[in-house]
Amino acid sequence: MAAAVMRREGVGSYRELSDVGTEESNYYSDLRNETDAEQDDLNGTVIQDDEPGSTSPSSIFGKACLKNTFSVVLILIYLLLMSVAVFLAYQTITDFRKKLKHPVMSVSFQEVLKYDAPGIALYPGKAELLTCKHHYHDHVEFMENPGQRGEINCNKQYVSYMDPYRNNTLKSALIISGPQDVRKKELVFLQFHLNETKEDFSAINYLLFSSYKEFQESSDKAQFMQDCERSYSIWTFSGGFRTWVKMSLVKTTEEDGSESVEFRQESTLVKYNDHRPVSERTDQLFFAVFEWKDPFIQEVRDIITANPWNTIAILCGVFLALFKAAEFAKLSVKWMIKIKKRQQKHKAQELNQMT
Repeated sequence: MAAAVMRREGVGSYRELSDVGTEESNYYSDLRNETDAEQDDLNGTVIQDDEPGSTSPSSIFGKACLKNTFSVVLILIYLLLMSVAVFLAYQTITDFRKKLKHPVMSVSFQEVLKYDAPGIALYPGKAELLTCKHHYHDHVEFMENPGQRGEINCNKQYVSYMDPYRNNTLKSALIISGPQDVRKKELVFLQFHLNETKEDFSAINYLLFSSYKEFQESSDKAQFMQDCERSYSIWTFSGGFRTWVKMSLVKTTEEDGSESVEFRQESTLVKYNDHRPVSERTDQLFFAVFEWKDPFIQEVRDIITANPWNTIAILCGVFLALFKAAEFAKLSVKWMIKIKKRQQKHKAQELNQMT
């Protein structure tokens, strides 16, 4: 019985040893299979390239050329984008500076019912004022006694002052209040006569300034007229003609905010037919009419069209494009380096496979 027990125990031990050996053999077999799988993964690319028709040198060279060409194209695209962005930035800054230096002239028209009465400064010399009268609706009454003293119904004043352009030269001016009511076509009719003159041409000079009221309120009228002569142009109407002057007013605002006033005028001349007896034609007659052309004051001002916000927005867009292009170039370079490392790795694997 003891022998039977011992035999039974020996059989059990033999089975246990057999099972352990079987487990060890299975473990080493699995480990070998895993090692072979890893080796296959490492050399998978090489084994794949060793397939018939895929290991030709021309195929490998063509792929490398294609990748290098694509990389060069990406770099060229980046350089092109950078050049365009730099050009746009330069052009934007240049245009902004030009617009700052060269403002655009803006013209607008202001309609008025009445003008401030302008001042008409006349330099008659030896000529004498015979008639000064306001008329309406372009109607000038027929002169019954031309060359004779008539009605003087207008505000006038004589002023003497030193010529601002000639030293020690005294000038005498007759200042008359001009027309106001442009809607009723108010006008001022003037008649002068000159008995004798040593001049070659018979003419009377005149000057227009913006406000007769300012002249009246001025404490130094002589200085006021000197300033007017420096600021306004002097015009002329001739003897033997009726000169019809149509005035228009232009106000100009300078860059520093100051305003200047300029008179523009259109003149028409009509010859005077003297019907007086020959014995009475010993003097020279002058006729002048002053009227407003239209009820619009022309206002001129310089406007700077350069908008700094638009320029800043454009520059921000340009710099954003540069940033994106730089980021694109950075990714392209990284991609090129990655491709180059992969090629070097494949070449090393091929050399290891050959050896």
